[in-house]
Amino acid sequence: MDHDPDRLTLWPSYFDVRRSRRSGRRVAKDAAVKKPDLEGLYNAARAVGLRKIKREANTARPSDPHAREGRLIVSRSGAEADAGASSKEEIMQLIGGQWRQMQKDQRNDEKEAQKRGPRIGDKRARSQRKGANRARAAQ
Repeated sequence: MDHDPDRLTLWPSYFDVRRSRRSGRRVAKDAAVKKPDLEGLYNAARAVGLRKIKREANTARPSDPHAREGRLIVSRSGAEADAGASSKEEIMQLIGGQWRQMQKDQRNDEKEAQKRGPRIGDKRARSQRKGANRARAAQ
């Protein structure tokens, strides 16, 4: 593979909150996420505004050859034009912050949906919910 100075490689493990900086996390904990995957990284990069992106699934990071997590290849010039980030660190911080916010929003939506309960026409979920209420009332 030829070296291209315009090409930046981002691995999902750069954004793993469970990893230490020494074991490969490249962003601050407030920009890191739980259970990073290639699809989430791609969606966060698109949400930041990056357009010149290429996904390569089943690619292993050289420092962790057994984990085939995949990688995202970003154009440095495209990132500077689209998001205004000139360095790899800035790009990773932007993507990490956006990805973390997306995960928080998804968790909040799931909690609200659970509080609302099942839809009116969903008989199976309603019946399961009634059983759970009866169990709580019996206690």
